[in-house]
Amino acid sequence: MHENEIRENRIEEKSITIYEAMQDIMSDKYVIPAFQRSYVWSLPQIEKLWDSILLGYPIATFLYWHLDDNNVDDETTFCQFISDVTFNSSKVADGIKYKLTNIKTSISDIGVLDGQQRLTSLFISLYGDVYMRPKNARKRTGPKDQMKLLIDLNKYERPEDVGGYNEKSYNIFFTKNGRVNPTHFELKRIISDDFRDDTKRPAAIEEAIKYVPNDSKEYARELLLKLYRKICEEKLISYTEIYNMNQDDALEIFIRFNSGGKALKKSEITMSILEVYWPSARENFNQVLNGVYEDFGTDFIIRTSLMLYGKDVTKFIVTREMVEKLKNEWKKFKDALDNLEKMFGYMHIDLRRFSSYWNVLVPVIYYIYLNPNDYMKCAKGVEVYITRAIFFIYFRSGTPGKLKEMKSKIIEYNYEINIDMLNTIPDLSVTEGKIDDLMNSAKKGTRLANEVLYYTSRFWIKPGVKYEEDHLHPSNEFEGMPYGISTEKMKHWRSLKDDLPNLHLLEGRSNASKSDMRLIDYYKDMNSEQQKVFYEQALIPENVSLELENFEEFYNARRLILEKKIRELIC
Repeated sequence: MHENEIRENRIEEKSITIYEAMQDIMSDKYVIPAFQRSYVWSLPQIEKLWDSILLGYPIATFLYWHLDDNNVDDETTFCQFISDVTFNSSKVADGIKYKLTNIKTSISDIGVLDGQQRLTSLFISLYGDVYMRPKNARKRTGPKDQMKLLIDLNKYERPEDVGGYNEKSYNIFFTKNGRVNPTHFELKRIISDDFRDDTKRPAAIEEAIKYVPNDSKEYARELLLKLYRKICEEKLISYTEIYNMNQDDALEIFIRFNSGGKALKKSEITMSILEVYWPSARENFNQVLNGVYEDFGTDFIIRTSLMLYGKDVTKFIVTREMVEKLKNEWKKFKDALDNLEKMFGYMHIDLRRFSSYWNVLVPVIYYIYLNPNDYMKCAKGVEVYITRAIFFIYFRSGTPGKLKEMKSKIIEYNYEINIDMLNTIPDLSVTEGKIDDLMNSAKKGTRLANEVLYYTSRFWIKPGVKYEEDHLHPSNEFEGMPYGISTEKMKHWRSLKDDLPNLHLLEGRSNASKSDMRLIDYYKDMNSEQQKVFYEQALIPENVSLELENFEEFYNARRLILEKKIRELIC
């Protein structure tokens, strides 16, 4: 959200009673943006909320998003407040079923950005139904007990540990239907007509306390009056209502208010929306996120789904239509991922490498999805795209725009990825300047160096074996001053020692044994067959001395070999 946009938003501070807020929920004036998380409170949290209300503690400010036809469109989806909640045997909500709705702003003009958990807790306490599932009962078909929220009107039945931190001061509790003591009062009775009618309230109170011991009756009267006033008279719901705000801004504010000290990704919210449309989405996703895709995460599937089925891949917004397509095409989606693995296996590329930068793969999956029967026809184009995208750091910034660009180009070029198409994209076209930048930027310890070494070595490295970047001429050799080498020259060589021409991949165990061994000694320690393999795999220039004294000639010759190899990969 931009600062000037925040200033343009109109903000109003208001207060209403709990009863008025509940009526607004009943009339569908209040709705929940679909990017909100599910209801997650526990029964003890609800009990303590009511305890706090009776104690006169503030229950925090609520944040509302004012909805009108200017900031809500067909893709802005909301959920209705739930009126019944099932809690598991640990007393945590787990039977949530939100109902999605496309609203009419003439009726529903408030989206709750912060306060959904508290409002829902108040609503199910006063108007809803609360159930608890016994231990080991099946979630969908098993038995469940209806619960009541009660308060004991006998002052001698208050909790014994009153005064302890985070302990209840009033005896407010949930219990199963049928287990009601004559001194117990069900909270939802306080909003009945008899209590809300000034002329009937005294009689209603006396009827409620008739079984309360005489020495507790005055306490009980005051408690019921306090409960009534807290709900129906005192304006305890203080809220900030923001006007002229679109969905992107609302999502940004929601993320900031609900981060809880931990960065909350928009994709996490998007996954919540997706699950509303497709309850078993995460379960299906997890079946895919194993094997080579084990460390990719749900963001990978969501972004790929937006590429395949969304209207605009630049927006991380899930719509009902997109999810329906994903659900209906789920087998084809999975087949595309399987075919990607097969294609990369053919090209000797390990898909696991992409777990932290999988955006590179999304256009390839889009291409394979469109060509399920002959996806290998563009294997060369895909390989060139992958290496260019990685070597030129195509997704360094502006990822959504880059994905949109690739999608448009794939469509333009008859649903293919080929070199002619790549050459039309400035950030993916090959120039001498880019190759020079690559050679100068790929230094030891950088991901770029690791990628170049991997792609130039991938046909001989062994699957499952750990390889490490290693200096050919070891770093410690540049600390001294070999005979005949000037101070200026050695200073220059030190600046080159971590460059790509002095690096290669070496199996972890071999790297440990090589350690600080001079390159010439390392080579002489091999038999003739090993020496031949070493020259081939490490791209060692022929007829160039491996002595440190000849480092600059070695460096320049190997740079030419690497540049040639890189051109073969990207052209």
